[in-house]
Amino acid sequence: MQGAPVVLVGLIACNPTGNSWLVASRAACLVVTAVRMHRDEVRVGVELVSRLIAEQYPHWVDLALRPVEPWGTDNAIWRLGEDLVVRLPRIAWAAAQPAKEAKWLPVLASHLPVAIPEPVALGRPDFEYPFTWSVHRWLPGELASPSTIRDPNAFAEAMVDVIRGLGNAPTDGAPPPHNRARALAEYDDSARKAISSAADLIDADVAIEIWEAGLAAEPHGEPLRWVHGDLEGNCLVLEGHFSGLIDWGSTCVGDPAVDVQVAWSPLFTDESRARFLERLNPNHATIRRAKAMAIQQACAALPYYLHTYPLIVERSWHKLAALGVSAKVARL
Repeated sequence: MQGAPVVLVGLIACNPTGNSWLVASRAACLVVTAVRMHRDEVRVGVELVSRLIAEQYPHWVDLALRPVEPWGTDNAIWRLGEDLVVRLPRIAWAAAQPAKEAKWLPVLASHLPVAIPEPVALGRPDFEYPFTWSVHRWLPGELASPSTIRDPNAFAEAMVDVIRGLGNAPTDGAPPPHNRARALAEYDDSARKAISSAADLIDADVAIEIWEAGLAAEPHGEPLRWVHGDLEGNCLVLEGHFSGLIDWGSTCVGDPAVDVQVAWSPLFTDESRARFLERLNPNHATIRRAKAMAIQQACAALPYYLHTYPLIVERSWHKLAALGVSAKVARL
């Protein structure tokens, strides 16, 4: 999940103060104000990233370093020069993502019709920063959104091709199901808690009905298939066309319904959603599980990021409305 926790607030002299980070560029220095999103997250500022690069990859020390917006929730993301991007886990639950991506992205790339990141290097933890971190090739494009997608129906058809490509990739030794790609029964308790946590904001009774319908649906069973796990905020477009897919930290083999749930995100109109579902042709049980997964994701994210990440909040409101869950309060 990814808004506005990173805000470029202007050009200033290069003197760090408070919770601001200075980002050097050839033109000037930018101050970046960070909002802490997780209680136990690691602070990742430009000084830390610059030092890690200088000590571990000194041949990149002269490349300009600047933050990538929107800021990641699991990773702090910094563009390095024109061709590279640095990803540093900011919370312990993301610590295994760099190694997983380094191993599996080259395997998956040849099976997909869009570009995915190419791992270039893995950085080591040290006395100040506790996690393995990664460097990938930069992918051109902008995040897919209603304003950047030129043809929603063409985008929907391209998404089908991506999901089918993942389904055709070999699964030997792949990471096992985790997070929302697991069987719904495995996270029933946490899903109900998420819905309850959003009860002051939404019609929780309707959300529970959708969750329970998914829970009652036939489970996916075998074979497990590769899934991305977090499509909604990680699609890139070039000239309005689906061109790339980033942030593979949630990838694993699991229930493909976790990727079907993207149909209720802001990336789809009613018409393109119908086109997507018609062409992908998931069975009724998969659709019910996908809706349940969408409910769990939106209900967990809405209160958690309510005051820190407006983009995720807006996506959550949209998804809930598309699923028929009304708001109790005005959208914030």
